[in-house]
Amino acid sequence: MKKKRKGREAEPISDYDRLDTSTIIDPSRPLRFENLGLKLPATQPTQVISIRLPSELLNEIKAIGSQKDIPYQALIKLFLSESVADMKKRSA
Repeated sequence: MKKKRKGREAEPISDYDRLDTSTIIDPSRPLRFENLGLKLPATQPTQVISIRLPSELLNEIKAIGSQKDIPYQALIKLFLSESVADMKKRSA
């Protein structure tokens, strides 16, 4: 196993600007997503929320996620998704 050297500086980048794009970009005409053929979704695919969980429950979820090699946030989303699907089946 190789040891990492401490204090080693990164080598400078010497070949990073081979093509000059300043002649291609017109600052008086900024590009828009529509000009590029791209559209933003009407609604965001995900939303940020805040939820308070008991510390013990969160620690258990983190432990399960660690065992399954899944980030705990993704595991919470999986649990919620499965629970909603089960509730839909029961009500149908």
